[in-house]
Amino acid sequence: MPGRIDYTFLMTTAPIALTIAGSDCSGGAGLQADLKTFQHFGVFGTSAVTCVVAETPSEVRSIHPIPPAIVLDQLILLFENYPIAAIKTGMLYSAEIMAGVLDILSEHPQIPVVIDPVMLASTGDPLTDSQSRESFNEALLRRGTLITPNLDEAETLGQTRITDETSQAAAARELSAKFGTGILLKGGHLHSAECLDIYQNGTERADFVAPRIETPASHGTGCTLSAAITAGLALGKPMTEAIGDAKTFLNQSLAHSLSLGSQAALNQGTRLPD
Repeated sequence: MPGRIDYTFLMTTAPIALTIAGSDCSGGAGLQADLKTFQHFGVFGTSAVTCVVAETPSEVRSIHPIPPAIVLDQLILLFENYPIAAIKTGMLYSAEIMAGVLDILSEHPQIPVVIDPVMLASTGDPLTDSQSRESFNEALLRRGTLITPNLDEAETLGQTRITDETSQAAAARELSAKFGTGILLKGGHLHSAECLDIYQNGTERADFVAPRIETPASHGTGCTLSAAITAGLALGKPMTEAIGDAKTFLNQSLAHSLSLGSQAALNQGTRLPD
């Protein structure tokens, strides 16, 4: 059949990435966005579902966490059967799930891990339980090769206010030192003509600047960016190259985004890209 993708061929020739994340029934965020992004970069995607979320870009209606034992069973089975080259974590929801994921990741220290510390949906609705919001698992964050917080998440993790590029840079340095890992601090929530994302890893810093793209279809941008970076790492790219490619992909996606479903709902969910 013309245009049909041979997934068996892809699986045997492409590196394999894993997303540990929640499900978004609207398809724009969560593990659905991750798997689409992996596919775009020619990486075979696997997934462990942590939560089933009933949401659209304008509303989070309900969250059903998967029992931690089932989350772990998915991970154990995948690691037993697939040579996973890179891992991304997204919505983990509870401290129990975080602890179980950390146990599994600690058994595979050679695999790069991109942690998107998902705490809030683009609507502002919480995507973690109250215990996890108070203290995102610091041991898990230290296991990450890269953490990709937006400004709100960075303020929570660093207990600091970020109001401009100077405080953004300071927060990136402080978080990198605190967790001993790379930080990509996304600056899309600052009100400026350009969006600055700062990569900090110890004394190494790299800036990624892009023009602000005003669009109501920004749901899932954080998931897509971190998944694209994960795909790059699975392909063996250096971190800064993986981030640069991911930023290019995200900017192109935002510039050519589709308006699906209710336009009114999309407009209600408008949020600056992060």
